[in-house]
Amino acid sequence: MGDYTVGLQAAWPVRDVEDVDDAIAVAVSEAGRRLNEADKDRVEVDVGRKPCPTCGEPFDAALHVADTAMIGLVLRIEVYGVEGEKHASRVAKSEIGGALRDVPLSVVEVTPVEAEDAAPE
Repeated sequence: MGDYTVGLQAAWPVRDVEDVDDAIAVAVSEAGRRLNEADKDRVEVDVGRKPCPTCGEPFDAALHVADTAMIGLVLRIEVYGVEGEKHASRVAKSEIGGALRDVPLSVVEVTPVEAEDAAPE
């Protein structure tokens, strides 16, 4: 049995916004609100980063067209007492997916939690 940090990528649509910065703020706020309402306050919500195809520099995963935006969010959660990376991924998707119904999720990273960071028994 092990403990893991799982990062999930979420595609978050935002409507009626004037620019990318507003869209990012709305997406992070809405995701945080929905997670908190479902008692998932241990989930970290961040804006995803994508590399520029030309220069490789990372930039926010956000696209804004016609007052509508698609924001890529990264949601991180620690899961404890699971049987491996696949099990950790399934638990994380179940926990977060239950709070964020109809939001596409995919696993982007699974890392073991260091012994000193693990939950107390």
